[in-house]
Amino acid sequence: MGQWATTHPNDFVISVGDNFYPKGVISEMDPQIHYSFENIYTAHSLQCDWYAVLGNHDYLTDPDAQIRYSKVSRRWNMPARYYSREISLGKDQGKVLLMMIDTDPFLHENLKEQVVTQTEWINKTLKQASADVKWKIVVGHHPYYTVGPRINNYDTLTMRKALPQIFEEHKVDVYLSGHDHSLQHLKPEGFTHQFISGAGSELTPVTAGIPYSKFQASEHGFMCFSVNANKLNVKTVNQVGKVIYETELTK
Repeated sequence: MGQWATTHPNDFVISVGDNFYPKGVISEMDPQIHYSFENIYTAHSLQCDWYAVLGNHDYLTDPDAQIRYSKVSRRWNMPARYYSREISLGKDQGKVLLMMIDTDPFLHENLKEQVVTQTEWINKTLKQASADVKWKIVVGHHPYYTVGPRINNYDTLTMRKALPQIFEEHKVDVYLSGHDHSLQHLKPEGFTHQFISGAGSELTPVTAGIPYSKFQASEHGFMCFSVNANKLNVKTVNQVGKVIYETELTK
C-alpha cells in the first residue's frame, strides 16, 4: 500500500472495520493500536487522513475507544460510530458524499432503537446531500451480497433487508464493505455497485460463477478509488502491486 500510494498519491484511506483483531481495543492507549496500525502503515505516503468504521470484532471490547483515539492520532478519523463527509472534487467539479455507517447493531435484536435512529440519520443525510454532490458512497462493515463464505448467512441476509431499498431510493452509487476476507465487485439488481475489500490479513474462499459477481479473488490486496465529476475508477491491487481488476463507473 505504501509503495502504491507513493506512485499514486492519495487524499485519504478508508478502513472498512474489524480494525483491531481479535477483540478490538480496550482503550485509546491499547498497545494493539500500535501493533496493528501505527507500526504497520508506516510509509510516508500513508500519513494522511484515515476514515474508519467499526466491525463486529471491534465491538468485542470498547468500540468507543477507537472514537477517542481520533483525539490522540493525527491521521485516525472516527468522530462517531457513524458520520459523513462531503469531500470536494476540485474547483467546479462538485463533491463526493462519503457516508460511514455502523452496521453491527443491525444484527442484534436488543439494539433496535439504535438501528431506528441510525436509519433515520442515513435517510436524512442522503436526502439532504448538497446539490453539487456527484457521487454517493456508503461505507459499512457488513455486505448485503457476497460470494464469500457468508452468501446466505444471517449477517448478509439481515443487511439485505436493511440497506438496498434505502440505497435505491437515494441513488447510492457505491456500497463499500469488508467482513468477508476477499476482494469482490458485485452488481445485484438495482442502482448500487457493491465492493468488498477485506483482504488485508486472513483470507477466506470465494465462489465463482454467481451471476451478480463481476469479480472475486481470494487474494491479499486493497482497492484504489479515483473520482472526478464524471467517472469513478476502481482498481483492485494485490500485495505485490499488480492491478488484478479494474472497472469504471460513469455519470
